[in-house]
Amino acid sequence: MILRQPKHLLHLLLLLAFFLTSCLSPAPQATPTATLTLPPPTATLTATPTFTPTATLTPTPTPTATFTPQPPVKRVFILTIDGLRPDAIGLAPMPNLQAFIQTSAYTLSAQTIFPSSTLPSHASMFTSLCPSKHGVDWNDYFPERGYANGIDLFDLARAARLQTYMFVGKQKLSQITEPESLTYFRYINDRDLVIAEETIKEFPQDFGVLFIHFPTPDAMGHEYGWLSAEQLSVLRRADEAIGLLLKALDERGLRENTLIIITADHGGHNQTHGSRDPQDMTIPWIISGPGVRPGPLTTPIQTTDTAATAAWALRLPRPAEWDGWPVYEAFGVIQIPRAVPFCQ
Repeated sequence: MILRQPKHLLHLLLLLAFFLTSCLSPAPQATPTATLTLPPPTATLTATPTFTPTATLTPTPTPTATFTPQPPVKRVFILTIDGLRPDAIGLAPMPNLQAFIQTSAYTLSAQTIFPSSTLPSHASMFTSLCPSKHGVDWNDYFPERGYANGIDLFDLARAARLQTYMFVGKQKLSQITEPESLTYFRYINDRDLVIAEETIKEFPQDFGVLFIHFPTPDAMGHEYGWLSAEQLSVLRRADEAIGLLLKALDERGLRENTLIIITADHGGHNQTHGSRDPQDMTIPWIISGPGVRPGPLTTPIQTTDTAATAAWALRLPRPAEWDGWPVYEAFGVIQIPRAVPFCQ
């Protein structure tokens, strides 16, 4: 067993130097705009048990003499619903999330990494690395193993002097990043509604990156089965919690300049997950906020793209080692084909 050690101080100093260098360079403005043909919003979201996209989106590039600047994003809020299969959204149903989708760019066929398990997947989500690089090959709380390898989104945000917050329902998620990369961390061993209520009590006045994790749907999936009546019931409670959090952003005047990403770490089948089964690997990926063009996405998306998209929106440098890429299509920009294959 290889013991994971915290990143060396030199690693963070190099990261800071890299960021300062990028800040001194002119901001890139060479991304051409594109016109995306979007279908009109629908009143409900249809479940897709076969895990195929619900609509086809055809990019239609429009050459122009000007370029699209990056959106005025001041902060990023990432919410993960543990074990959420895309088809469960309509089956539960989850009306707050369905309404949110109508104002978002989204796909119901994004892919997680293998193994399709909570801690490895969240490590890939925030380090933008495949498991072979971040090294998290365990799925329980083992503090002696240290933290995920690589530069993660929280490292980048802290180097840029942004505030970073994490409220999670599983203690093992503390091993995504080192304590010094977080302004505040809290493990709340309770139901999703309680996690939302406790988060709102301690809601930051402002933040650069806010990560909240809902654990209960995964627990009910293991206990009663994926898409069971019991799991769908707690997904409705998770949906209520989503409504509370979105309301908190509105009431604090933070919604306008906040990029919101709602996704999952994995799906599940029967009473398990972790395999390459499409029911385990397929997840929703939903993004809303400044510059986002609502509608279905056709770009193939993997969970590693989450950190890359957040970093791009916050104008943070993308480490060369990252496997994920920003989902430019969500912002109406021509998507460059992926340079590396999905994590296998």
